Amino acid sequence: MEVIIQETAEKTALLAARVIAREVRVRPNLTLGLATGRTMEAVYRHLATMHRNEGLSFARCQTFNLDEFIGLPPDHPGSYHRYMTDHFFRHVDIPSSHIHIPNGMAADLAAECAAYEAAIKACGGIDLQLLGIGRDGHIGFNEPLSALQSRTREKALTPATRRQNASLFGGRWENVPARAITMGVGTILESRRCLLVATGEEKAFILSQALEGPITAWVTASALQLHPRCTVLVDEAAAEQLKGKDYYRWIFENEPEWAPFR
Repeated sequence: MEVIIQETAEKTALLAARVIAREVRVRPNLTLGLATGRTMEAVYRHLATMHRNEGLSFARCQTFNLDEFIGLPPDHPGSYHRYMTDHFFRHVDIPSSHIHIPNGMAADLAAECAAYEAAIKACGGIDLQLLGIGRDGHIGFNEPLSALQSRTREKALTPATRRQNASLFGGRWENVPARAITMGVGTILESRRCLLVATGEEKAFILSQALEGPITAWVTASALQLHPRCTVLVDEAAAEQLKGKDYYRWIFENEPEWAPFR
């Protein structure tokens, strides 16, 4: 695992976009795993700007989103289908046939989850998985005590997670669906590279637990310590409680991989 600290949230989002853009330019048919949330809005904004101004093309990419609420149609303002359309897909050149998001309206949710896993495998697996982290340490909607080998499945959402998503539902957490489809922790760990982006002081404590604490199903993001190629991008506020801050800063300033980004 590498942890890279940037001065601000905006610089962190820009670095994440530049890392993704480099991977897409090297391998235009990349399979991307995508995430939602406020942190990702700036990442997608920068990628859209690169598409518009620098010719960055997603035309050959395939995308798989981490999760979706159960019971919301794709055009619902709170759905992740709608989020992705508004913040990313309508701003770039990815064909709609290359976009995969779990169907929260499926009549048979178990079959939908199995089909989603099969679709990932049919594309050769996920090359680069973009991740955020919940305030309780979840990745995707893998709430505390999710099995670290879990697969795409239906999952009950905690009140804390529903509160975190309340802004999509008029500020009322009671309006947030109680269940979602999510990629499993095991599904995420099979990605060839993981890129976790976290900003803001409200993420400082849980990041210290996930990155420098024990590997535990109580904090599902801690499973990323097992991943052979996981990069974590954080701003100074989110890094505040990390014990290894000086070392992480040294990595960015000295490792050749990061020279093009300095």
